[in-house]
Amino acid sequence: MFENLSDRLHAVFSKLTGRGALSEADVDAAMREVRMALLEADVNFKTVKEFVARVRARAVGADVMKSLTPGQMVVKIVLEELTALMGGSESRLVLSSRTPAVIMLVGLQGSGKTTAAAKLANLLRKQGKSPLLVACDVYRPAAIDQLEALGRQLEIPVYRGEGLDAVAIAREGIKDAIARMRDVVIVDTAGRLHVDEDMMAEAAAIRQAVRPDQVLMVIDAMTGQDAVNAAAAFAERVDFDGVIVTKLDGDARGGAALSVRAVTGKPIKFAGVGEKLDALEPFHPERMAKRILGMGDVVSLIEKAQDTIDADAASDLEARLASGVFTLDDFLSQLQQVRKMGSLSDIISMIPGANRLPKDAEIDEGALARTEAIIRSMTPAERAKPSRINGSRRERIANGAGVRVFDVNQVLKQFTQAQKMMKQLGAIPGGGKKRRFRGMPGVSGPF
Repeated sequence: MFENLSDRLHAVFSKLTGRGALSEADVDAAMREVRMALLEADVNFKTVKEFVARVRARAVGADVMKSLTPGQMVVKIVLEELTALMGGSESRLVLSSRTPAVIMLVGLQGSGKTTAAAKLANLLRKQGKSPLLVACDVYRPAAIDQLEALGRQLEIPVYRGEGLDAVAIAREGIKDAIARMRDVVIVDTAGRLHVDEDMMAEAAAIRQAVRPDQVLMVIDAMTGQDAVNAAAAFAERVDFDGVIVTKLDGDARGGAALSVRAVTGKPIKFAGVGEKLDALEPFHPERMAKRILGMGDVVSLIEKAQDTIDADAASDLEARLASGVFTLDDFLSQLQQVRKMGSLSDIISMIPGANRLPKDAEIDEGALARTEAIIRSMTPAERAKPSRINGSRRERIANGAGVRVFDVNQVLKQFTQAQKMMKQLGAIPGGGKKRRFRGMPGVSGPF
């Protein structure tokens, strides 16, 4: 979503960091370009004006002008101010000790609220909670059926109630959670195509009835300033505690994510980064700011690896590497672990300096799938001992996988390189005589 903004800012800072000294005129010229980049990203005009003013005031200070690397100091200032703009630090979900704790979701129709409710329930279950979803959107056709389908997919119960009284359904949903011994209730309320009095009144009535621990507004990042304006209206009428930004993996300009905190004063708590039900993650302002500035997000990359990589498989690989064994089956296993982490584009975007890749460089998302097909077209004996794969066998494997012999040769070449690297890792001594890879469990293999 922030690709265009990231490119524009990278171009601005490349000019600054390439100079040995900066004048006020240099800073002013850079700030004009930053202002235009943010406005083109659909960031709120007042927010842009205040942001640029803060950055300029700090950038023309004595500490920057006298620095040996003034350009890098300006980048540091922009990083700090961009982080502050989005909230400064992670804003965690705050739940009371009562059982059940209650989370209420509000927002306009089409913002992805129902899906966000299911994703949030899935995330909380991973944290050891026992959530219950309550369907209070009694107006949109099939809204309740949609939530029930998502609940079945996740094996999380859904309370749908009877009738058209959303307030009564919300109350009964709390009672149902107590009966089922569920410790968190997520109330999915109704939305409208635009802000209106009926929606506000119903949301306020539900809030009064269930006394939620947290009220979260769901906004669609792809609707830009319309989402921010809606959030501002909700903040006045139905006060909320934080924001869930959906569709942050889209190709819109991203101004909503950068503006919502400054306009409403409410922090972004979660971000939807994909269509799958596990594609909701806590929002970290500093990490997002670094990604926008092309600095990568190694911490999130490691966390994603730790969440998706099978600990038993990693431990088994560790033992095999220690004994000097790494086969095509091991290679395939590691590729499968990488595929679980998401698209290659997402993974690469978290690597520092990824924004400096050539613009015409294409990321082949199907490469891992083709590699898996090629390895699966081999016999167990060929996977265990690739050296026996001669010309005729390569042709048979290519036909079986629906690829060219050239592709088979490339996979075998990649495996040979990976095998050499893994054998080098296996030769690294750890504590005592036992070789260990405990620094980043399971991360070294796939990468």
